[in-house]
Amino acid sequence: MSVDLLSIPESILLGVVEGITEFLPISSTGHLLVVGDLIGFGTGSASTAADTYSIAIQFGAILAVLFLYRNRIWSLLRGLVGADVEGRDGLIRLVVAFLPAALIGVVAGDALKSALFGPIPVTIAWLVGGVVLLRWRPAVGTLSFHQMPIRSAFIIGCAQSLALWPGVSRSLVTLIAALALGLSMAAAIEFSFLLGLITLSAATALDLAKHGSELVDQFGLLAPFIGLLFAFVTAIIAVKWMIGYLSSHSLAIFGWYRIAVGVLSVVLLATNVL
Repeated sequence: MSVDLLSIPESILLGVVEGITEFLPISSTGHLLVVGDLIGFGTGSASTAADTYSIAIQFGAILAVLFLYRNRIWSLLRGLVGADVEGRDGLIRLVVAFLPAALIGVVAGDALKSALFGPIPVTIAWLVGGVVLLRWRPAVGTLSFHQMPIRSAFIIGCAQSLALWPGVSRSLVTLIAALALGLSMAAAIEFSFLLGLITLSAATALDLAKHGSELVDQFGLLAPFIGLLFAFVTAIIAVKWMIGYLSSHSLAIFGWYRIAVGVLSVVLLATNVL
């Protein structure tokens, strides 16, 4: 067993950060990268295991969406076997939207990670995304996600590919794309969350298959479990809050947050803290 074990408080901190930020349009990857740098997590020989840890605790957020959207997911599963027409239509759109980022991730994922996984690209993405959210005012759509054209699902999937740049936020780009294509706010949120469920599940399974043994060798089993547990609980809280908040408010609060955390990151970079 490696000596670079993750402490219980650090496990809790990373789990809370993952759970709160995964489905909000503020970038969980960006937050985990910056917080990891601040606490010295995953440096040196532990870097690969740390990256896998950050992906593995996403399973807590995945479980949160499975729990909160269990009725919709059951409809999708029934659609898979032809027992639910609405579920079938929704599933087709989710699969179409999943493919662009999946293909780009397989082909260019390692190159993008080497080039973009760092505090400077994250800071740029936070600031740009914040300005976009403050300047952009979408019209109110009416489509449910299983009603939108297949082409629209593909466009949302292409938008999701932008989130391969850490700090962009998968939730941000999929929400913006869905709203721009005429979905209602409730449908855009639901589609974004369910698309995230598929995307995160695939990414987590792939990374654990490749580097799961390194994760266990470096951090054992307790630290990942604690991170996953806290990610699950805080993701439920964050998702329920977001659904309630956006039912009567715009996305502007997330724009202000992104700018604030981006400016803070600039200060930390300028003072060599990051």
